[in-house]
Amino acid sequence: MSRELAGTRGVEHILAAAVRHIVEVFGGQVAVLLPGPAGRLEIRGRFPASFDVQGNELAVGQWVCEHGQMAGRGTATLPGAQALYLPLAGSRGTVGVLGIVPSDPRAVNTPEQLHLLETFANQTALAIERGTLAEEAHEAAVRVEAERLRSSLLSSISHDLRTPLATITGSASSLLEGGERFGPDTRRELLQAIQEESEYLARLVHNVLQMTRLESAPADLHREWHSIEELVGAALTRCERPLRDRPVRTDLPPDLPLASVDGVLVEQVLINLLENAGKYTPPGSPIEISARASDRAIEVRVEDHGPGFAPGTEARLFDKFYRGKKGASRGVGLGLAICRAVIEAHEGQIWAQNRAGGGAVIGFTLPLKEPQPVIRTPDA
Repeated sequence: MSRELAGTRGVEHILAAAVRHIVEVFGGQVAVLLPGPAGRLEIRGRFPASFDVQGNELAVGQWVCEHGQMAGRGTATLPGAQALYLPLAGSRGTVGVLGIVPSDPRAVNTPEQLHLLETFANQTALAIERGTLAEEAHEAAVRVEAERLRSSLLSSISHDLRTPLATITGSASSLLEGGERFGPDTRRELLQAIQEESEYLARLVHNVLQMTRLESAPADLHREWHSIEELVGAALTRCERPLRDRPVRTDLPPDLPLASVDGVLVEQVLINLLENAGKYTPPGSPIEISARASDRAIEVRVEDHGPGFAPGTEARLFDKFYRGKKGASRGVGLGLAICRAVIEAHEGQIWAQNRAGGGAVIGFTLPLKEPQPVIRTPDA
C-alpha cells in the first residue's frame, strides 16, 4: 500500500488506492471522509459505492475529525455507531476520517489488528496530505502564472494604448480649438490620424478580448461548412487598407474541399497573418496565399518576400506577448498567439519557417474529418 500510494498522484486516486487495500485486508465497508469548503465532512472515497455515511454516523465522524481521537463501534466513545471511525492524522493535523464497518466484527477486536488499521490510516493520511500539498502548489503556480500574464499584458499594452490615445486627443483638440485656421489638407491629415489610431485601438482591444475568449473556452467553436476561397476573399477585403500598396497573389485550386470550421475565427487567422506580412516586409513587396488539400487536411500558407525570421525564433513567434522584431511595428504580440489558439481548437497545426529564396512562410492545417456535405442543385 505504501509503495502504491507513493507513486500515485491526485487525491482522488490516492483515496481509491487506500480504500482498495483496506478492504482487501479487513473486508466490509470503508469510507474516507474529508472536510469540504465549509469544514463539514464529505465522502470522497468508499467501497462499496452504496455505502453512505449520514445523520448520526456523520456526526460521529465530525467529532473524530475535530478531536483527533478514535470513536464509534468497539470503542468507549460513542460505541453505538455502526462504523469505527479513525482520524487521519497528518503532520499538519487531522486531514480527514476513515470509517469502516468490517464484515467480521472480530477483525479489529485484537490490539494487533487495530494497530494495523491505524497504520493503514496513518499511511493514508500522509498520502492525502502529500496530494493536497501538491494540488495547492499547482494552484499557486497557476495563480502566479496568471498574475505574470496579467502583468505582461498591462506592461505590453500600456504604451500601445497611451500613444494612439495621445494622438487622438491631440488631433481632436487641434480641430476643436483651431480648426477654422487649418487648411483642408491639414484638417484631412488630423482626421485621418484620428481614424487610423481609432482603428488600431479597436484591433488591440479585439485581440485582447479574442485571446481571453479562446483561453476560457477553447472548444467553443461554431462550425459550419466554408469554402477556403470565400474565407480568403473575406480576409483580403478586411485587409484592403493595410495591404493597399501590396500585390497579393492567390493560388487556390477550384476543387478544394469545404472545411467544417468556425468561419469567423479562421477568417481572423488569415487577417492576422496578412497584417503581419504587411507589417514586417518592405512596401510594395508581394504577398502570396496558397492552399492545398490532402485526404486528411487542407493546408493554407501565407508567404512574403521580406527579411524572414531570425534563426531560432520560429517556435517562439506564437507565444503570447512575443514580438520577433523589437520596434519594427506596434502591437502587443497577440496576433500569432490567437492564430495558434484558433488552429489548435480546430485540431490543426500551425508553423513558421523561412522561404528558401528569402522571406517568411506561416502555414496551418485544418483537418478533414467529416464527410463533405451533399449539395443538391434544383432541377432545371
